[in-house]
Order: sequence, then structure tokens, then C-alpha cells
Amino acid sequence: MPTSTARDATGSRAPSELFENVTCPFCGMLCDDLDIAREGGKLEVRNNACGKSVAGFQRALPKSAPMVAGKVVPLDEAIQAAAALIKGAELPLFGGLATDVDGMRAVMALAERSGGIVDHALSEGQYRNTRVLQTVGWTTSTLTETRNRADLIIIVGNDLEKLHPRFLERIVLPPDSMFGVTAPKRTVVFVGKGSVKAAGAGDVVSLPCDIEQAGEVLGVLRARLRGFRVAPIRIRGVTLAKIDALADLCRKAKYGVVVWSPPSLDFPFAELTVDQITGLVKDLNQTGRFAGLSLGGAEGGTAAGAVATWQSGFPLRVSYASGAPDYDPYRYAISRMLAGGEGDLLVWIASFSPDLAPPPTKVPTIVLGTPGLKLAKPPAVFIPVGTPGVDHAGTLIRCDNVVSLPLKNLGRAELPRAADVIAAIEAAL
Repeated sequence: MPTSTARDATGSRAPSELFENVTCPFCGMLCDDLDIAREGGKLEVRNNACGKSVAGFQRALPKSAPMVAGKVVPLDEAIQAAAALIKGAELPLFGGLATDVDGMRAVMALAERSGGIVDHALSEGQYRNTRVLQTVGWTTSTLTETRNRADLIIIVGNDLEKLHPRFLERIVLPPDSMFGVTAPKRTVVFVGKGSVKAAGAGDVVSLPCDIEQAGEVLGVLRARLRGFRVAPIRIRGVTLAKIDALADLCRKAKYGVVVWSPPSLDFPFAELTVDQITGLVKDLNQTGRFAGLSLGGAEGGTAAGAVATWQSGFPLRVSYASGAPDYDPYRYAISRMLAGGEGDLLVWIASFSPDLAPPPTKVPTIVLGTPGLKLAKPPAVFIPVGTPGVDHAGTLIRCDNVVSLPLKNLGRAELPRAADVIAAIEAAL
């Protein structure tokens, strides 16, 4: 297969191309070392694949076209229909928000123009972090800093490998690092029911508690680090001796990192567990060097939150109903609003995964989605859009909030960018 990305004499893309150092947009880590081949309209991940990247890049797209009331129409007509619905709405809700930086910028502009509310589909996990950050603050690391410097990594949660399949390979157990902290010298601790399956792991310690009890384990650890006596603990799989051994590891660490992924902390009052994580980091920084590392960021969630802050001065869950940005993490949660009968139009953007369907609702729905999006019923307007990093170029922000990574156009399908469709809808208002 040719490796050139040159175009033919007519300006069309070459029928076969090999793309190197591709950024994967299908989880918040944004791994940027993939090799992907395209043969016609089909993609194949050749190197550095994981389950998420294979499912995302190699998914076959069904035929799709703009639709209004279940009937196929030209794109311009669908844009005009969407604009008419937004113009007639008193309180439009802009949800999903699974798009890239340009797409999110366009959403914010349209929400401001129409007096709408913006909230990402996965923001509940992000708000477990936001509540703690806004209340007590925290000290965090980055993926690169953790890979290169950490000699002790404490992972809190059960689903890290499912949510971020290459985190162990790329960050926890890399073959080398910049400062000589290689995998055999690194201690990995799991608080929860995770494990290290990769070869080359150093010392591995497991405190296999239920995830709902992870905060309690960390609370006891903090007490023992301060020298307090505690009553016998009643957590299956965890003993006071194990916690004391972990406390000793923490005291000896040169640079420790506590890692968690907000989506895995999916139980009532899970923000209290995040509070214990960040509190542990603060305690350990009194005498050593420790940091936290939050993952997450799937479906463009990190980019959505960052752009919302740039544009409005607030995180997600922002309302423009008054004409100025207003932030309230409870009032403007779109899932709660729809359940409570608030809002009269839902605009849903889902350009990455076919599984990010809009929630059931009685209000009219406009969907800008990837072909094959699993819809329970036809929306009032459906416009198929491309996937950033697959069908068109773009930019996303990594889960640690410090790096913006470019996304390549791999030429899978000729689909419009969500940003362009949203801008056209705004122009039609």
C-alpha cells in the first residue's frame, strides 16, 4: 500500500493511504502514536491499537442523509428546519456536545444567540471533580509527568482499563522514561478491583474493596499517615496491616500520583471519594511530593468543558436564557431538566460514538450525529456529521487539560463538520 498522502491529478485523495502518528479521539488520553491505513473508505489500525481505537476507526458507516420528520431532504433544507425550531424555542437545551474544539465554539455561539443552555452528556462525572476543585482545590499532575517521574502510582477505581485501555501500557508500565523511572522500579497500588495484566510490572499492591468503599479506605490511610489510632476496619479484602503498608510506601515515595477516572465513581455522593483523593495528596505534600491525576474526557468532554470556560467564564451547565452566561451545576443539568419537563427543544451533538444517543424526551429533538447513531425514534431533524480525527481534521484537549492535540482527516467519508453545520444554523436564524 502506498504511504503517500498525495492527491491525484483531479485533486481527489489517493485511493490508498497510510497515516502515521495519528491521534485517537475515542478516549480522553488521545494517544497520538497510531498507524492507520485507509483502503478506499475503510480504515485499519495497524499499530498501537486498543479496543476503543479499533471500534472507532474501523466502524463501518451505514448510509445516512439529512432528514426532517423522518423524510430525506437536502442539507440546506435540514439546516433551515433546525433553525426554525431553535428560533421558535423559548428555552433550547444543547446537549451531547460530543464534538471537537471548533464544534464546541460553534455550540457556545449558537447557545448565546438563542438563549439556550449547554451541558455535556457525560458532565455528571466531570462534576464530581468540579465540586471538589471549586470547594477545596487540588494539586494535579499530567500524563507525561506521571509517566516520567512517578515511582508510586495509586489507582482508585475498577474500570480504568475499560475506560482507558492503554493507560497501563503507556503511562504506568512504559518501556522507558525520561528520568530513569522505569516499570521495574515503579510500585502500582490498586484501591478497588483493578489489576496489572501487562508484563514488566514492578511491585503490585491490591486493596480489593468495593468501589463505594474506596473513600473509606483512603480516609483510614490518611488517619494512619497522621499517626491516629483507628478502630478495626470492616472492609472485605482490606486489612489495617495493608493500609499501614501502603502508608509506609507513601512516606518513602519520591513522587507519588493518585489516579482516578470520574466515570468509574458512579454512585451517590462519589464526590466525597474525590475529596478523599485530593485530601490525601495534600497531606502527603506536607513532607513529600505527591499529585493527583484525573482521567475521563471521553466524547470530547474535556474540550467541551475547556471551551465553555473560555467562552463564558464558567464550566459546563451554563445558561444564556437571561442574555448573559449564568452557571448553576444543579439547575442547568440537562438530564434533570428533561426529567422535570424543563426546556422546549433538545439539540443533541454526538459525532464520535454511535452509542451516545439522546435521552428519551417529549420535546422536539434536533440531532447532529454520526451515521448509525442508535436513536430510539426519528428526531424532528437529523443531520449526519463527520467524526473529528476520522472524517475531518480538528483539535481536542487531553484529559489532563494541558495539551491540545491535532486530529487528522483520514478521508473515511465525505461528511460535514458539526462546527460548519452549527454555524450554518446560526446564520439561518
